[in-house]
Amino acid sequence: MPPAPPHALVPIPAAVRLAPPDSFVLDTTTTVVVDAGAGAEAERIGQYLLQLIGRPARPELGRAAAGAAPAGSIALRLDPGATSLGLEGYELTVARDRVTLVANQPNGLFYGVQTLRQLFPWTVEHPAAFNRGLKLPAVRVTDGPRFAWRGAMLDVSRHFLPAGDVKRFVDLMALYKLNRLHLHLGDDQGWRIEIRSWPDLARVGGSTQVGGGPGGYYTQAEYADIVAYAASRFITVVPEIDMPAHINAAQVAYPELNCLPRTPTLYTGTEVGFSALCVSRDTVYRFVDDVVREISAITPGPWFHIGGDEVQKLTHEEYIRFVERAQGIVRSHGKQMIGWGEIAQAALEQGSIVQSWIPDSSRVHAARGGKIILSPAKRVYVDMKYDSTTVLGLRWAALIDVRDAYAWEPATYVAGVPESAILGVEAPLWSETVVKREDYDYMAFPRLAAVAELGWSPAAMRAWDDFRVRLGAQGPRLQALGVNFYRSPQVPWRR
Repeated sequence: MPPAPPHALVPIPAAVRLAPPDSFVLDTTTTVVVDAGAGAEAERIGQYLLQLIGRPARPELGRAAAGAAPAGSIALRLDPGATSLGLEGYELTVARDRVTLVANQPNGLFYGVQTLRQLFPWTVEHPAAFNRGLKLPAVRVTDGPRFAWRGAMLDVSRHFLPAGDVKRFVDLMALYKLNRLHLHLGDDQGWRIEIRSWPDLARVGGSTQVGGGPGGYYTQAEYADIVAYAASRFITVVPEIDMPAHINAAQVAYPELNCLPRTPTLYTGTEVGFSALCVSRDTVYRFVDDVVREISAITPGPWFHIGGDEVQKLTHEEYIRFVERAQGIVRSHGKQMIGWGEIAQAALEQGSIVQSWIPDSSRVHAARGGKIILSPAKRVYVDMKYDSTTVLGLRWAALIDVRDAYAWEPATYVAGVPESAILGVEAPLWSETVVKREDYDYMAFPRLAAVAELGWSPAAMRAWDDFRVRLGAQGPRLQALGVNFYRSPQVPWRR
């Protein structure tokens, strides 16, 4: 086994300077302190850190004048003058007598806390336990993300995932500084969100899932609670209703959305391409408008994803007209439209976003000044099998072990799409074969940590041989968190 790394931070920060042998040792006198007047968000992050540490630190959040934190404290500061840190950057200094975390915005404070968390031994994940020997190595970290978009997608349509499990996934995303949760809420097999103006979408369309079973859906209150919980971890929820294809569940509930003379039936298989909205009917656009309106009203984030992929039952002209009309509907409700790579063929507005997953026309949108999210199926579709022996997952795109997910360069991956056009990276987890929380864990981790480093860390800091050792040191932490992660043979896992 390779020697233990000097630190096990994932994603690797932009700059790390360790200063051994000094360390900051927590004891019953340790306090977490926030600058007086720093605001409610900074205080909430301070409380979050207190809950994370648990014993032995003092349970009350302290407040101090700016720059006057007492010895023995972990001080969180918002510095309006630290504009170079941007929205998500931070500076962390651990010395023998105190810890100081500085950011320009609350987002940066939160990400700095995740770095602190990973600098602690994995025993910090058991906050109620005694005698955990919590200490931090002396270090100075200056950090900030490479890309603004660092995402994961959960497909809750093919198999429904209860709200509590989605929140747990949010917490695991936060550990690795991911900041976008793309929820795939509608597909052939299930409709997963309440739409009050079309109540049968959820009641009927959400009643089953792949392989049969009860399915399920989120009420608007439950969805809003997920959105708020994610926001508390500085993660923005991006809702997706896939259309004009992948729409059978909606057509079962409302047959008038379908051009065919037959009434669709509930579908529990996994094949695609058989459904399409009747895009010549005004009823369809009233449906689209109502769905976008209701979901947008409970989604504070600026984006709405319309899918737009794998459309086989419409002509090219019908498809293009639908995408352009849907774009206007999304804009009318104050959102930016996102769609899978196929939408790049349409006359997209510069503010619309293309999510590239297979070779497509993304370069066309980049050339008109638009932004691209990279989700190459051969690299970051974390529903793909790790190897030929993996029980869960599919293999149509590739077999993707951890190195495959990590060892590629976003800036040069798609010809004609320069780094300036890349909004970021996102790892989709489709759910044809995953049913329960443990299945989602197994397919997402540790590959999602690899994608997180792709999105956060400078290209010059990334190296597979270094990453695999740092990732291996994350094993005890993931185990302490109850994550059913894949023990890749490519990684030297610590115990």
